[in-house]
Amino acid sequence: MPQLNPGPWFFIMLISWLTFSMIIQPKILSFTTMNPPSNKTPSTQSTTPWTWPWT
Repeated sequence: MPQLNPGPWFFIMLISWLTFSMIIQPKILSFTTMNPPSNKTPSTQSTTPWTWPWT
């Protein structure tokens, strides 16, 4: 059963994780967010109930 032989699959998994960790992840993390979070406290809005015409 080839699933039990970790020889080639472990090497492929290791190379793919190293590629992700060393090359792709820093490029993704270098993007700046277009809408950074603010320190404003959220204001509560008062809502009025909807008047349904059939009730």
